[in-house]
Amino acid sequence: MAQPPAGLRADARRNYERLLTEARSAFAEHGTNASLEDVARRAGVGIGTLYRHFPSRPALLSAVFEDAVSDLLTRSRELLTAPEPCTALVTWLREIITHAGEYRGLARSLMAVSHDADSALARCSNPMREAGAALLARAQQAGTLRTDVSIGDLLQLTNAIALAAEETPDDPDLADRLLTLTLRGLKAVPQ
Repeated sequence: MAQPPAGLRADARRNYERLLTEARSAFAEHGTNASLEDVARRAGVGIGTLYRHFPSRPALLSAVFEDAVSDLLTRSRELLTAPEPCTALVTWLREIITHAGEYRGLARSLMAVSHDADSALARCSNPMREAGAALLARAQQAGTLRTDVSIGDLLQLTNAIALAAEETPDDPDLADRLLTLTLRGLKAVPQ
């Protein structure tokens, strides 16, 4: 769980933790555009308290998704030693899509900040970009993926696939089909 800033009084720490718990619930239930006033109310604090801890929606999103990002980063390190580099990359991308699907609107939020290094969500996306770049480089060095593919391209495609799946909930296999189709286009062509 995202840790409150050091030096907070006990009551402020409890408020921080309640806000995160309620934000997770609200984002899972209503999407990432859930009312922040509702999050504050459910946590038993005023909106000013929410904004003191999280000065913007992206700052709150970043804190909410910190645990999942940590899990995905751990998983990327595990996959760096997998015997099939391309399979390892695909596995990780599928896990990202699954994670993005847990919160309606997350893929759209991540796409919106993909080129904004100053965004609070960059705290989540920058380490993900580095982890993915290592998996991608390994697959490219193995000769299984085209060398002109960047991790930025893959993460944008992954978010787009997650967004498409979110918009088509009656087709649970859509994300996997789109990822498979995308990856076929990324395969290295023997020369």
